[in-house]
Amino acid sequence: MTPDGRGGANVALWAEGADSVELCVFDDDGIERRIPITERVFNVFHAHVEHLPPGTRYGFRVHGPWQPEIGHRWNPAKLLIDPYARAIEGEFRLDAAIFDHVGSDDLAMNGDDSAPFVPRSIVVDYEFDWKGDSHPRTPWGDNPSVTDHLRALGVTAIELMPTHHFVDEIHLLELGLSNYWGYNSIGFFAPHAGYSSSGTRGEQVQEFKNMVKDLHSAGLEVILDVVYNHTAEGNQFGPTLSFRGIDNDDYYRLEPGGRHYTDYTGCGNTLDVSKPHVLQLVMDSLRYWVTEMHVDGFRFDLASALARSFHDVDMLGSFMTTIQQDPVLRRVKLIAEPWDVGPGGYQVGEFPPLWTEWNGKYRDCMRDFWRGSTGIEELGWRLTGSADLYASEGRRPYASINFITAHDGFTMHDLVSYEHKHNEANLEGNRDGTDDNRSRNYGVEGETDDPVINATRVRQIRNLLATLALSTGVPMITAGDEFGRTQLGNNNAYCQDNPISWIDWNLQPGQRSLLEFTRGVLRLRRDHRAFRQRYFFDGRPMHEGGPKDLAWIAPDGNELSAEAWNDDRARTLGMYVSGELHAVHPDGTHVKDDSFLVLLHAGESEQAFVLPDGPYARSYRRVIDSMTGSTTESSADESAGSVVVLAPHSLVVLRVFS
Repeated sequence: MTPDGRGGANVALWAEGADSVELCVFDDDGIERRIPITERVFNVFHAHVEHLPPGTRYGFRVHGPWQPEIGHRWNPAKLLIDPYARAIEGEFRLDAAIFDHVGSDDLAMNGDDSAPFVPRSIVVDYEFDWKGDSHPRTPWGDNPSVTDHLRALGVTAIELMPTHHFVDEIHLLELGLSNYWGYNSIGFFAPHAGYSSSGTRGEQVQEFKNMVKDLHSAGLEVILDVVYNHTAEGNQFGPTLSFRGIDNDDYYRLEPGGRHYTDYTGCGNTLDVSKPHVLQLVMDSLRYWVTEMHVDGFRFDLASALARSFHDVDMLGSFMTTIQQDPVLRRVKLIAEPWDVGPGGYQVGEFPPLWTEWNGKYRDCMRDFWRGSTGIEELGWRLTGSADLYASEGRRPYASINFITAHDGFTMHDLVSYEHKHNEANLEGNRDGTDDNRSRNYGVEGETDDPVINATRVRQIRNLLATLALSTGVPMITAGDEFGRTQLGNNNAYCQDNPISWIDWNLQPGQRSLLEFTRGVLRLRRDHRAFRQRYFFDGRPMHEGGPKDLAWIAPDGNELSAEAWNDDRARTLGMYVSGELHAVHPDGTHVKDDSFLVLLHAGESEQAFVLPDGPYARSYRRVIDSMTGSTTESSADESAGSVVVLAPHSLVVLRVFS
């Protein structure tokens, strides 16, 4: 629906197998007026309609054969959302009429009118004053009121959980719960109406644009978490809200025969982006958010599902190649969640250049190392940008989006406080959510007054935050982890729109102390290019007689042996990072920074560590200490050859003086 600027609008709906289409317009009293859309070109029903000003509520009814056994589910009793609607409003309510079938019989047609129970599309005025706005275009290698908080942290980009319009899942409505995360999209062009404070008759579009403009003015990029892999309509027993009623067997992947849905997402259906018109819808949506809404990039939920051609994940398939050549999309940040729930769906390290990835192997390795369940064999790869995953395709270290926690799973506080999920509030008998938490509670499940346990937990959070900030790659922090937010052990809080999920800004003294530590380690990353490498290390000196660009140091002060790497009992590792970088200035000289020695100790008892001497250093100065929580550089030098005693579960960063 595109306004013509004169109070009317151009209407178009692609519905390849349909017989006819009606535009349904609703007045302020909810009275419906149906307008037949009679023109049809290349399976697009279209018309120019007078008296459709911005703010008009509308939907479609699509007529066609009811043959669900072969995937044809047209039912004109169902009011359908415009797939290209720029705004959506109205409550989604549980009623038998929202389904195109009767009860548990997915083959029986339901003739009840769904209009009173489903959202409506809104005609939107596209005009907005973008004067003065510019994209920050922060280089990937530099990424480490709320805006003030983010700027004080040193954050350069925010990743918003889904902002596309979504509705609650049926089982949540039945339980009296609601979807808090938003991974149940139904409108790929519309900002979610429930997030608007100014109105829902198109005002949400203006409000979103103002938000982006304000964040840009603060130097923050805006990255959207987008869910194109499935929709809120679920499987054949789900509600009919849009795509199912327009052209079911083209929009969705169906099993042979067409009655049942192929589910690579765990959400009941999979959008079929291998179909040209569905791919066009997704590309049009992405370009809209860049060109009209000025966002800076996207994180693709379950991206492997989008990359599937037929059944296999195909990095040369239509979705991937279309983005690769698109003149708009290839210039923004593209982040893959590189897995889905289908066969062969785990694709960490397999996405092509231009793409970055949530590095699930980084997450698992860091959790396992710091809880003391593994040795150091994999740790070196993950600390230095995961060259084993990304170097062979010509990708850079910033292809790795390093994270330890995300919205899905424990918070960082809960990661060191619980060994088991506690999802009873989700009303599913604690069956939902992963059991693979890779967490540790240090003696007590959940909150405790024991000062020793609490001190260990705080130190472990510092270790995790410092490791994340100082690893090569792009660090991603989950909101609230910077000061120890808890979800009380719930590792799947998608349906908790309450204090379990909310961020409490009334920080306790211990939380303020942790926040200051987080700011300190992120400041160290921001100030020193040694922790923001644009190229992978090669383990060789940058000049004759000098130290290696990267060296691994054992507790005895010597370089780590191959045998030590493979010792699954090893819990201590030193990482020397040279300040002489592979990056070069325009005149061809190498970029130089300070050198650092990072000591990581996940053992249960103290560990003596000999500080290495030449060619690495003659003295050191402590800049980070997770035992004390200090991020202020010490005034005391520690000479090469001297011994640093590492506390149990601790991390120390030293500046090198040569």
